[in-house]
Amino acid sequence: MNTQPAVPTVTRRPGTVSMLIAAAAIASIGWIVLRAHAQIAVRNQGYVPYSDAPINYRSEDLSDPVAKLQHLLDRGKATLQYEPEYGYLKSVLGLLKVPVDSQTLVFSKTSFQYKKISPDHPRALYFNDDVYIGKVHEGKAIEVVSFDPMQGAIFYLLDERKVDHPTFQRAELDCTQCHIAAGTRGVPGVLLRSIYPTTTGTQAPSSKSFITDQESPLKDRWGGWYVTGDAGSQPHMGNAVVEDQQSTADAQQDEVKRLISLSRPFDASAYLTSDSDIVAHLVLAHQTQMHNLITLTNYKTRLALYAAANRNKSAGLPADTPLSESDRQQFERPAEQLLHYLLFINEAPLSVSNAQSIDKTSAFAKEFALRGIRDRKGRSLRDFDLRTRTFRYPCSYLIYSDSFDSLPEPAKGYVYHRLLEILTGEDKSADFVSLSDEDRHAILEILLATKAGLPEEWREYAKSNHMHIHLAQTHSRQSRQG
Repeated sequence: MNTQPAVPTVTRRPGTVSMLIAAAAIASIGWIVLRAHAQIAVRNQGYVPYSDAPINYRSEDLSDPVAKLQHLLDRGKATLQYEPEYGYLKSVLGLLKVPVDSQTLVFSKTSFQYKKISPDHPRALYFNDDVYIGKVHEGKAIEVVSFDPMQGAIFYLLDERKVDHPTFQRAELDCTQCHIAAGTRGVPGVLLRSIYPTTTGTQAPSSKSFITDQESPLKDRWGGWYVTGDAGSQPHMGNAVVEDQQSTADAQQDEVKRLISLSRPFDASAYLTSDSDIVAHLVLAHQTQMHNLITLTNYKTRLALYAAANRNKSAGLPADTPLSESDRQQFERPAEQLLHYLLFINEAPLSVSNAQSIDKTSAFAKEFALRGIRDRKGRSLRDFDLRTRTFRYPCSYLIYSDSFDSLPEPAKGYVYHRLLEILTGEDKSADFVSLSDEDRHAILEILLATKAGLPEEWREYAKSNHMHIHLAQTHSRQSRQG
């Protein structure tokens, strides 16, 4: 059930999907709150995509961070602490190892608790590599998206009322109506929206909205959000609203100029920090769609293998009959999309018109970089550039995630093989021309030194080229939650 205003128009870049189910986003989790018997999430009612084999999305066999935490809570091995001012928020962030400094603030009315969201009282979002937490000022529930290695985004609510045994309740039907959509690439996922907000936080009539990812021009980002920190010389849509009675129906190139700065700030005392960090915004722009592409490749592979197995069984063919070209294309196409995004191909450039970079000394930027696994030269995929692009080494840190490691074969082998071709320069196609030889070599060295579970062909390449390789299982995951 979607309780939000309809979204008039959604814009994506050429070559990407241009439709979006109304009001879907990290800042748009369509949950319904029911008072009876303390139930706050509707479950097992209505159609939820991917409920059947081979995905079995409604399965209770989950290993996402919130499922693991709930298991500890049920056994009395962990406890959620309640505070009158912030409810369970601090305790949730602490137990899930989500840094407070990741806070970003959104004031557009894109949540089922939209009545309590405004420029005066924005919604706070916190995240780490696997979990997204939403907190509305004086809200009824903490909203959670937790990524399971096999199932993608799993949605939970935590009732904000003080009780003896607080419980994360899984929410399915209400969330998936918005969170399995074109904007999430058709799988359970997350996304960011940028809108032209009015002074109350609603979307301006007849105005566009944008899905934000790493390819989005900064001028189209962060409408309806607060942004703290210097963006260089490039304008963006944050910290501003559309003037009352102003229409953006015919606006094209001058859309941003139709926004005016907010006349007064929000009450920062109601939040864990006063920041809505620009570097956190940049990381979110990358991470959300990276998560979706990993899930998409996972799902497409499982679906292709399942269909092929059923077809072979019906035809009396052996179970190990090779996949057809059409079967392989079902997962190789999303795998190629994943590779492009993993390597930041087509990333929108940051400002190059001044000598300074976006501030990388923010608390979030420092904490984020410190969590990186480093090679002998001190390099990490979590190192920032923030001058011409987001990261110093253009390869996603989510390559270390359980979700990436859980990609089923043969898709995972395909991704690793193609990645080695690209990084060694064997693939010199125009698709990857934006990757310099220096970047390719640096990324290759970093991965060889820090990424466990690399295929044998990577080991052989390292050996034949006298490159350092270290695959200790203790380095199979980043200490990404600090």
